[in-house]
Amino acid sequence: MDPLEGEASSVSVEYEPVSVKDVLVEMKDTAELLIDLSYSAVLHRNAELAREVLRLEERMDVLELRARMSLMMAVRNPDDAEELAPVLGIVSAADEISDAAGDIAKIVLEEIGLPEAMRAALPEAAETLVRGVVDPDSVYADRTLADIDLESETGIRVIALRRGDEWLLNPGPETTIKSEDVALLRGPDPSIGDVCEELTGERYETPSIEDPGIKDLERAVNTIIHMKNLSELAVDLAYSSVLFDSTELAEEVRNLEIEVDALQSRFEAWTLRAAADAEDPVVLRGLIRLGGSTEVISDAAIDISEGVLRDIDVHPVVQLAVQESDEIITRVEVDAGSELDGVSVINGVPDVESTMSVIAIRRPSEGWLLVADADAQLQGGDVLISKGTRTAATAFEELARA
Repeated sequence: MDPLEGEASSVSVEYEPVSVKDVLVEMKDTAELLIDLSYSAVLHRNAELAREVLRLEERMDVLELRARMSLMMAVRNPDDAEELAPVLGIVSAADEISDAAGDIAKIVLEEIGLPEAMRAALPEAAETLVRGVVDPDSVYADRTLADIDLESETGIRVIALRRGDEWLLNPGPETTIKSEDVALLRGPDPSIGDVCEELTGERYETPSIEDPGIKDLERAVNTIIHMKNLSELAVDLAYSSVLFDSTELAEEVRNLEIEVDALQSRFEAWTLRAAADAEDPVVLRGLIRLGGSTEVISDAAIDISEGVLRDIDVHPVVQLAVQESDEIITRVEVDAGSELDGVSVINGVPDVESTMSVIAIRRPSEGWLLVADADAQLQGGDVLISKGTRTAATAFEELARA
């Protein structure tokens, strides 16, 4: 049996004097990659991606232990214990997300049951995520991402690298791709095959597309993708609500969780109806687990932001670390008649003099709109989740006021 599919790793973990903030940021990045990889493994029925999820899950276990050790060392009095308790909740929630992602990956590895034609039902705009081992003779080997300029040339992004047991998350321009690295690539389907072949030296086989044979499978897959994106956003906002001590962001996590619950309920109902018409209902069993695991992830996001919602002060060690970064995530409500009312947003960039990028819009009449998936026109009453510098955020808030 593959050791990754067995019991938890027994690797010894010793205390290291590390920044709590640094560990929390790495846990956040790991959680987001786990969600991305696990859903991609299911949607593309890719066992290699699923195995990377389990490897990353082991990494999260190590991070969790180190975070707990650091928190225990930081407690000096009852006040410290009170302020660090919510941070301990963050650590536990990250572990819940990791476990849920592992359960999603096992849908593929344990062949729990999935429609064969899920990939055929993916929207044409959906990007593909693939895994490849860097060949020593590849033109990409031993070069930095800036030198390769892969995204500008092909639209393909290197979202992570695994070098043995070491993970390089969110690699930057100066990151060097080395031979034997395991590279995770994301990008448009027409380009990714050529890049993968150039990287690995192996022929890229495009998965065969079959007739779905299940009514409304395309709509179900769209729902899965939307649930995944909302859950990922909820996790991002939950961490940001803690790092920036923002009750407004924590409240939006609650709103996202409500939306995911509603989608999960409808998705589950669709699965049960589809089972009645399917020749072999067992092929849909994995979808039930997928819906349940998605709900676990959004519930964990609530747990991350619980301390903020309960108005418990963030421990100074976290506050001091946050001040090192000038980039923040903000929540802004657009007033009717303001300079943002009627403004177009294309690829997250609003058509105003601002460097803020809009991540998502919550429109009371329509629910959540993820602007990475579609362009939009802002309306009075919209709640915007945006990212940018503190200076830009202040100016953006002024634009939203009538």
